[in-house]
Amino acid sequence: MIAPAWAWFVVFFVVPLGFMAVYAFGINDPERFFTVQFGLYLEQFQRLIEPIYLRIFADTFFLAFVGTAITLVIGYPFAYFLATRASKYKTLLFLLVIVPFWTSLLIRTYSWVLILNEQGFLSDFLQGIGLISSPLNILYTRDAVLIGVVYDYLPLMVFPLYVALERMDRSLVQASRDLGASSWESFRRVTLPLTMPGIITGCLLTFIPMMGEYVVPTILGGAKSFLVGSLIANEILTAVNWPFGAAISMGLIVVMLVLISIYLRVLGKRAEEGLGAAF
Repeated sequence: MIAPAWAWFVVFFVVPLGFMAVYAFGINDPERFFTVQFGLYLEQFQRLIEPIYLRIFADTFFLAFVGTAITLVIGYPFAYFLATRASKYKTLLFLLVIVPFWTSLLIRTYSWVLILNEQGFLSDFLQGIGLISSPLNILYTRDAVLIGVVYDYLPLMVFPLYVALERMDRSLVQASRDLGASSWESFRRVTLPLTMPGIITGCLLTFIPMMGEYVVPTILGGAKSFLVGSLIANEILTAVNWPFGAAISMGLIVVMLVLISIYLRVLGKRAEEGLGAAF
């Protein structure tokens, strides 16, 4: 019964990953262009520890971490409101969250170019109400990239948080209040631990694609934004250095596996501790 699932997994995940691993251990043939010498060469991986590439990985991690944190800060209150307070407006609010997914990511990202432009309506509006004295100068900066990734991936944070909050037994919160806990204590010791699976899922769904994001930094960051996704595309498409591009991809996968393992271990322990304290 699970044969189709295994076939899908092997064909669309294991095989492409295997090709990438084979290229990562190869080198470009110095005598023949567009030719790769396959073997067990480590030159490509040794280049990854050079300061310039370590800096690109650090910048990418910082962007993904901050972007994930912002989506969590925005998404949790919104999901909480949907699950507990929205009532008859729940469908409408859900529709507003889902509608952007009906539009191409490329179009959504380019729309922010119009919004954040110095001659855009946002700049004119902020100048009109006196918040800024000169045209908005945010396009093609890290801040613009951060705005773009938060906007694009916010729904991926809201959905699992809403499911976790919707399935939570609210009688436990009421019981904590009856036992004298304040609203904040009830949230910290009951609601937060019980919704930790949703938080973990939402953070993974946003952090992982942000680490490999290419479209948003390219459009909203321009030449000033050079992250891992842009580096891989440059090595594959421009420099035609497939082994190094594959090595960067493998390095990114390894980094992601380490970070996710640490993240799940730490948050998993905190969730268990929180549930123990709650009961």
